[in-house]
Amino acid sequence: MKVQTYLFFDGRCEEAVEFYRKAVGAEVTMLMRFKEAPDSDPSKMPPNSADKVMHCSFKVGETEILASDGYCTGNPNLQGFSLALQVPAETEAKRLFAALGEGGQVQMPMEKTFFSQSFGIVADRFGVSWMVLVDHP
Repeated sequence: MKVQTYLFFDGRCEEAVEFYRKAVGAEVTMLMRFKEAPDSDPSKMPPNSADKVMHCSFKVGETEILASDGYCTGNPNLQGFSLALQVPAETEAKRLFAALGEGGQVQMPMEKTFFSQSFGIVADRFGVSWMVLVDHP
């Protein structure tokens, strides 16, 4: 059994994946547009979605994340979860936190906690919440 994260960006998936590529070194392993689907029928696609992302897979470190433009409404609503990004060093944690926070909103600044020498929470420009922390020694 395997559980994976699947993010719906409602029309901003390609923009989000490019942002993650720059911010956290994401690597796209697969990307299919609605018009590329084997049984592509424009009448069954969201309006103006032919060039939008039907399905995408990308890796951040060792983790695979799935994503799509979904119904292409242009209004992503990503709530009720956070992606936890664990790194071995504080300098790397601060760099990634700043990169993810570009155009987003800090929810909890990076600080020392009882479980990590540095931990913070930031919502990126797409509304995805990231908990960035340094591995406990």
